Amino acid sequence: MNKSILKTIHESVKGLHDIGLVDATTMRKFDAQCLEPAEKLSKLQIKKIRLKVKASQPVFAEYLNVSPATVKKWESGEKHPNGASLRLLQLVKHDGLNVFKNIQSG
Repeated sequence: MNKSILKTIHESVKGLHDIGLVDATTMRKFDAQCLEPAEKLSKLQIKKIRLKVKASQPVFAEYLNVSPATVKKWESGEKHPNGASLRLLQLVKHDGLNVFKNIQSG
């Protein structure tokens, strides 16, 4: 579906939710259906994300809850992230390591 049409529909449904005509459960399901697919990232894009947040491979791996070897393989092109790892990389790309601020102890 055209991205601008989907955005318009989403805004309309959000408006219906705001005035109480769409319940929270339905709104959450609709939000999930409107998510952009996680974009595939090249090895250079992954390294650029890591360098932008100023993290070594082991530290970056710790944040993403993967092994340092996995990050190394992503950056060498030997392996490609998918699923939850790809979504986490997308979040870090957009929000930096701040995406993890609420789960840090302290």
